[in-house]
Amino acid sequence: MNWDQISGQWKQYKGKAKEKWGKLTDDEIDVIEGKRDQLVGKIQERYGIAKDQAEKDVDNWTKDF
Repeated sequence: MNWDQISGQWKQYKGKAKEKWGKLTDDEIDVIEGKRDQLVGKIQERYGIAKDQAEKDVDNWTKDF
């Protein structure tokens, strides 16, 4: 599934994002609003990982759909 589809249906996917990245708050998930770059940034921030690793994690997560 491509990111445009996820972004357009963010309300359905935000629960799955919360399951995957439990350190993200509900408010952060809401603010992300399906924007991939914001999700990557928040994952970096909360988990203390490099940007390239956060991007790989997001890419792997989207493969599950």
